[in-house]
Amino acid sequence: MSDVESEFDDEHSKLGEYEGDRNEAGERHGVGKAVLPNGDIYQGQYENGKRHGQGTYRFKNGAKYVGDYYQSMKHGQGTFYYPDGSKYEGSWVKDLRQGHGVYTYLNGDKYDGEWLHHMRHGQGIYYHHESGSQFKGTWVNGKMESAGEYIHRNHRYKGNFTNNNPHGPGKYVFDIGCEQHGEFHQEEQDQAEGEWGEISSTAFLKWIPRCITGLTQWTPGKETSAGRKETASAEEAVVN
Repeated sequence: MSDVESEFDDEHSKLGEYEGDRNEAGERHGVGKAVLPNGDIYQGQYENGKRHGQGTYRFKNGAKYVGDYYQSMKHGQGTFYYPDGSKYEGSWVKDLRQGHGVYTYLNGDKYDGEWLHHMRHGQGIYYHHESGSQFKGTWVNGKMESAGEYIHRNHRYKGNFTNNNPHGPGKYVFDIGCEQHGEFHQEEQDQAEGEWGEISSTAFLKWIPRCITGLTQWTPGKETSAGRKETASAEEAVVN
């Protein structure tokens, strides 16, 4: 949902009710409370007619923002409580989630990291509440991209990601003290012909194992040069 206030209570509109301080020009200035025609309520600091400083904005749908304002925009540190029960705590820039913040989703999942223009962007960790797995790495425009690490209960995968999926060389690291090296390929699977003779296809990821080694260091974008042992079969790969 949008978390941009639906307030239309500037001095020119003459809408809504206001109770609080004013400056010599009659503008809202200082601490006050505004009740908007649509039922939203703002209580906090004003400066020269605009929400500015600390304040709380309550939406009639149950959402709420508590934090910093700058010229009527969420700007600085603040917490937004969404009507579905999710919550964002962190940095805002001109009404957008930007900088570092923590978003807790309705299902218990959590993202802790960097944001840009309302999207996960930069370094961050996504925690999956139900499985306990987590992804730690780089995000671009809301998607997992570049180097990253997917951590599961008894193993982890290190490699590069593209469009939320592992891509290219990588390795599985198992808690028993060994690694399986290989790479992910995206392959096309033919489907039945359509009504007009066209053939549709779907893409799927295939893990191609290469070798099993002891524990090694891994550098994003470079294949490991550890001594090879025995080529593993596809059934030996643990892909979650």
